[in-house]
Amino acid sequence: MTTHSNHPFHLVDYSPWPLTASIGTMTMVSGLVKWFHQYDMSLFILGNMITILTVYQWWRDICREGTFQGLHTLNVTTGLRWGMILFIISEILFFMSFFWAFFHSSLSPSIELGNSWPPLGIIPFNPFQIPLLNTSILLASGVTVTWAHHSLMENNHSQTTQGLFFTVILGIYFTILQAYEYIEAPFTIADSVYGSTFFMATGFHGLHVLIGTTFLLICLIRHINNHFSKTHHFGFEAAAWYWHFVDIVWLFLYISIYWWGN
Repeated sequence: MTTHSNHPFHLVDYSPWPLTASIGTMTMVSGLVKWFHQYDMSLFILGNMITILTVYQWWRDICREGTFQGLHTLNVTTGLRWGMILFIISEILFFMSFFWAFFHSSLSPSIELGNSWPPLGIIPFNPFQIPLLNTSILLASGVTVTWAHHSLMENNHSQTTQGLFFTVILGIYFTILQAYEYIEAPFTIADSVYGSTFFMATGFHGLHVLIGTTFLLICLIRHINNHFSKTHHFGFEAAAWYWHFVDIVWLFLYISIYWWGN
C-alpha cells in the first residue's frame, strides 16, 4: 500500500469487492428469475448474502480510506460530490420513465381499459388514509435529517445522533406501512396497466426508501464512532441528498398516482 504521494488524488488499491459485488448481483438477479418461475428462493438468498457481505467490507474499506488514512482530500471529495449528483440525476430519469408510462395510459385511457381511469374493476386506494400518513412521515423525516445535518455542522454530537436516529425510525415506519398497504391491496401487479404502473413506481420507491434507511443507519453508526467532523462529513451529506431525493419522488408519486390518478 502506498503511504505517501505527491498529488492530491486517490488512486485506489487493488480490491476484490467490485468482482464479488458483480457475482453477488448476478446471483441475486438469477435467483429472482428462479424464484418467479420455480418458487425457489435459495439462489436469491445466496445472492443477497454475497452482496451484503461485499457491501459491508467495501464500505469498511472506504471508511478507513476517508476517515483514518486521510485519502479523501478536497479534490477527491469534489469528485465524490459530482459522482453523487450525477447518480441522483440518473435516478430521477429512472423514475421519469415510470411517470411517463403512468401519464401515457391515464391521460388517454384505451378502449381495453373501458375508456376510464382507473380502469373498470380496479378499486384504488383512498389517498387520505395510509398514503397521506406516509407522506407526513417522509416530510417529517426530511425535517429530522436536516436537523441532524445542521447539528453536525455546529459540532453538536448529541443532536446529530438524535436527528439521525429519528430519521432511521421514520424510514422503517414508512416501510412497514407500505408493506401493510401492499398486503391489503385490492388489486395486483397483473391487474392491467394500472396495477403495473402502481406497483412498479411505488415498489421501486419503497426499495429506494430501504436503501436510504440503510445509508442513514450506516451514517448513524459512523457518527457514534466519531467518523464525522463539522468540515469532513461527505458520507452523511450524500445520504442526506439521497433522502431528500426520495422525499421529493414520493411527493410526485402521491400527487399523481394516489391522488390525481384516483
